Amino acid sequence: MVVKATVVKHLGVLSVAKIGAIFGLIWGLIYGIIIAIAGGTVLSALGLGALGLAGLGAAIIVIMLILGGILGFIVAAIYAFIYNISAGSVGGIEVDLEIPE
Repeated sequence: MVVKATVVKHLGVLSVAKIGAIFGLIWGLIYGIIIAIAGGTVLSALGLGALGLAGLGAAIIVIMLILGGILGFIVAAIYAFIYNISAGSVGGIEVDLEIPE
């Protein structure tokens, strides 16, 4: 194997944004579960747990999934766009690649 140093000069904005959306979905799921559990705990502590609000936790999880995916897509696209602009003047990120012979 040959190790070759290369420089990443350009990122595909859409491809980075799609990966960002996946990360956003994962974080949205985690935060949605945490918020749903915390909300259920607070409602139970207030004696409001038996009011049929079980669907509220599921709705929070779905909303956080959607928001996480959308925001992850947008933020990653902005980061990739800024990287493409700045890599032209700074030089990009150096990466060592292992290439089979």
